[in-house]
Amino acid sequence: MTDERGQRRIRSDGQATRRRLLDAAAREFADHGIAGARVDRIAEQARANKSQLYSHFPSKEALFDAVLAEHVDALTDTAPLTPHDLPGYAVRLYDAYLADPALVRLATWNRLERRPTGALFPGSHDSTKIAALVERQADATLTPDIDAEDIHSMVIAMAMTWSAASITTTGTASEGQQIHHRRRSSLREAVRRAFVDRPDV
Repeated sequence: MTDERGQRRIRSDGQATRRRLLDAAAREFADHGIAGARVDRIAEQARANKSQLYSHFPSKEALFDAVLAEHVDALTDTAPLTPHDLPGYAVRLYDAYLADPALVRLATWNRLERRPTGALFPGSHDSTKIAALVERQADATLTPDIDAEDIHSMVIAMAMTWSAASITTTGTASEGQQIHHRRRSSLREAVRRAFVDRPDV
């Protein structure tokens, strides 16, 4: 019979294995997509076996879902929507995409392989964000001439201008800070001019 200390060790080992699997899967999915990813490569990179992988995740698709959800949650924590400071929100998104390019690649694979149309993340908390933007429109902080849902979508797209999904230029953290400063300033000003009614906001 396993004592309490042994059970804690087993749980700890299981959590560590799950962590390694998620990290290895993030790299694999970002590089190869869902169809191209191989569970044997993920298990090998995680210093685990396929049996351990499937004990944590019932399928490769479920593993992808867990990886993507973790990255999206991290983005929400790093760059929460600030409807009173939409330009600042866009800049924080830029920094988050720069720091975690895997997130954009995972989202792109999700779009290409699973959701070619419609909302990329159905059932997300976007409705709460949209409502917050509507409130800012009501107090004249944001332009009322553009639908709040469209404002939300366009700000995200603007922040992704130099992301891993860009069809023009993809920025990297290794670029000089002067370049990033210029892009942040351009993004901040573009969002302000497009959506903020009062220039002092």
